[in-house]
Amino acid sequence: MSNLTDKDITTYLPYGRQSISEADIDAVVAVLRGVWLTQGPAVPAFEEAVANYCQAAHAVAVNSATSALHIACLALGVGPGDWVWTSPNTFVASANCARYCGAEVDFVDIDSRTLNLCPSKLENKLAQARHEGRLPKVVIPVHFAGQSCDMAAIAKLAVEYGFRIIEDASHAIGGHYQGEPVGCGRYSDITVFSFHPVKIITSAEGGMALTQDPELARAMRMVRSHGITSQNEYLTQVPEGPWHYEQQKLGYNYRMTDLQAALGLSQMKRLDAFVAQRNTFAEHYNKLLANLPLILPHVNPGQLCSFHLYVVRLPKDHRLLDHTTLFCALRQAGLGVNLHYRPVHLQPYYRQRGFAPGYCPNAEIYSQEAISLPLFPDMCIEDVERVSNELHRLLQGCTSAVST
Repeated sequence: MSNLTDKDITTYLPYGRQSISEADIDAVVAVLRGVWLTQGPAVPAFEEAVANYCQAAHAVAVNSATSALHIACLALGVGPGDWVWTSPNTFVASANCARYCGAEVDFVDIDSRTLNLCPSKLENKLAQARHEGRLPKVVIPVHFAGQSCDMAAIAKLAVEYGFRIIEDASHAIGGHYQGEPVGCGRYSDITVFSFHPVKIITSAEGGMALTQDPELARAMRMVRSHGITSQNEYLTQVPEGPWHYEQQKLGYNYRMTDLQAALGLSQMKRLDAFVAQRNTFAEHYNKLLANLPLILPHVNPGQLCSFHLYVVRLPKDHRLLDHTTLFCALRQAGLGVNLHYRPVHLQPYYRQRGFAPGYCPNAEIYSQEAISLPLFPDMCIEDVERVSNELHRLLQGCTSAVST
C-alpha cells in the first residue's frame, strides 16, 4: 500500500483486516491502568477461554503461532536426525519450526479440491519412507483457509506408522470437524492457533498451543519462558526460600503479554459471530461468481470452515487473461488481493536443501492459479459485490463455470 494516495487508501479493500470494538479497546486500557503489563492474570484467563471453547484440557499462550509451533515440536522431542512432514501450501513457519529443532523437513502434496495435505499421498509416502527407514517423527497438517484436514484419516495413519501430530490450525479457530471444535485434540497431540491481525480473532500478535496431555502442556509452558520453573512440584532441588527458581532446560522468551491476552480474551466473545459473518460473505461470493471461469472454494460436507481466506483459482485452460494480469488488474482497482501461498519447498532456503519444481505438483499448479479475495468481518455485502463486479468486468466474454 506504500504507493497509494490518501484517496486510494479510503477505497482500498485489503484481503484481511482486524475488527476492533470499543469493548476490545476498553479491555486493553484496563490492563494499561492496572498492575500487570507482561504475564499477569489476563494470560491464563485467555488460555482458559480458548481451552473451554475448544474442549481442550490445556492451552499455552505465546507471542506468535510460529513460537507455538516451535514449542510444540520441542515438547514432542523433535531434534537432529528426526523428520517432520508438512504441507507445501502454507506459510513457511509450518516447516521452519522443525528446522529450529535441527530436524529435517519433507513435504506431502495437497488435495487439489480442499487444498489441504492429502491423506492418500501421505499414505503412499509413508509406505515408501518405511521401506527407506526414514519415517517422520511428527506430521504437521495445515488447515488451509479455515477448513480442517481429514484428521481421522491422518490419525489412523499415525497409529499405523508411529508418528505424532501437530495440527497447524492457524487459520481455523472457530471451525468444526465431525461436529467437534477444531482444537479439541481428538486426532492430534497438539493444536496451534494464530492471533495475527488478519486471522479470525486477534491479540495483535500471538499464538496458542492446545493439548489434552498435561505433560506436553507442562513442557511447552517451561520452554516458552527460558526453561525456568518455580513450581514446587517441578523443582529438582530443595527450595532455598520463596524466591527459588530453576532453569531446567534451554528455553525461550516466547511469553504473551497481558495487553495481548486482554485483547484476545475480548475478541473471543465475538468469535462465533466472526465465523458466521465470514461464511455469509463466502456464500455471497459463491453465488455472484458461479458463472465465471473460476474454481471456487470447496468445503467438505459436515465441516464448518472458518474462512480465514476466500481463494479463487483461474485455471490455465479457461484463461482469457493470465494469472498475473488478473492479479495486477485487481490490485490496480484498489482490491488488496494476495497469494496464499507460494509452495514452501520452492522457497530459496528449501531449494538449497534439495527441493525442486515438480516435487509437489498439485501445490505448484495451485499457486499458479490462486488469488485470495478480500474477506473479513467488517466488510459489507457491497464490498463483496464490488469485488465480484470487477472480476466480471475483467473476465467478461467467458461465462462457462469451472467444475470443482
